[in-house]
Amino acid sequence: MQHTVAILGAAEKGKFNTPHFLQDLPQLIDCLGNPPPDTSGLFFAIQALMFERALIYFRVEEEGFSEADYYAGFKTLETAKLPSIHALCLPGVGSASILDASKNICQIYKSLLITTPADLHDYLTSL
Repeated sequence: MQHTVAILGAAEKGKFNTPHFLQDLPQLIDCLGNPPPDTSGLFFAIQALMFERALIYFRVEEEGFSEADYYAGFKTLETAKLPSIHALCLPGVGSASILDASKNICQIYKSLLITTPADLHDYLTSL
């Protein structure tokens, strides 16, 4: 069984509010393009693919700030018939409201939440 990672992050191209199912690096580049400056979503996507994980990528307008894009992605993860999600990755998100909303997804799939030390610090100091 292949483990699946869902990432919500910024990208140069690709549809918003749409799950992009990716299996390899050429497909990632064709579908999402290059990373915008000061973002890390595609970095995590490359890492997931290099570790032979299946990838579901949701493009957001601005990492950590486009709340509507995050909530739309969460809604899709809640309602769509998707493979089991083993990890949910939210790079650039330190917002308590977005991270709190992600808890439901993690509980549904019994998945891990992947974040960065800086984002965890932002979350913990906002409480």
